[in-house]
Amino acid sequence: MKEKKGEHPFGDIGQLIFLALFLIVWVVDSFFWRRSTFLSDYVPLYVRLVIFGLVLIAAVYLFRSSHVVVSHEQRPAGVMSTGAFRHVRHPLYLASILFYIGLTVCTISLFSLSLLLVIFIFYNYIAGYEEKLLDKKFAEDYGVYKGVTGKWVPRIGRRS
Repeated sequence: MKEKKGEHPFGDIGQLIFLALFLIVWVVDSFFWRRSTFLSDYVPLYVRLVIFGLVLIAAVYLFRSSHVVVSHEQRPAGVMSTGAFRHVRHPLYLASILFYIGLTVCTISLFSLSLLLVIFIFYNYIAGYEEKLLDKKFAEDYGVYKGVTGKWVPRIGRRS
C-alpha cells in the first residue's frame, strides 16, 4: 500500500472500513434487530434529533474549515493554526467522530456506541502516528501548537 506523506498508511482504508461497518451495525440494530436501542424509549425523538442536528452542524463546520489540508492544490507548507485547527489538532477526524456520535444518539444504539469506542481508538492511533511525523517535520512550531491546542477538545484559556 502506498503511503501518503504525513498520513498513516492504513488511515484512509481503515476509515472506510470502519464507516461501512458502523453504518451496517447502526442500520441493522436501529431499524431491524432493535436489540440495543431500548434506551430510545426513554428519550424523546425530538431531543435526539436536536442533539443530532447540533452535532452535525459542529461536524460540518470542522470538516469545511479544515478540508484545506487534504486539498492538493491548497495544501499548507507549515503548521495549520487557523480555522478549525485553531481549536483542535485533528478537526477532520473529530468531524467524523461527531458524525458517528450523532447517528448513535439518534437511535441510542448501544451496539453502535460500542463500535464507536473502537473507532475512536483507531482515530486516536492514526492521529498519534501523524503527530509524530509533524513533530519531526515542524519541531518547535508544532510543539508550541500542541501546547495551546487540544488534540480532541479545545483548550480554554491556553491561547497565546
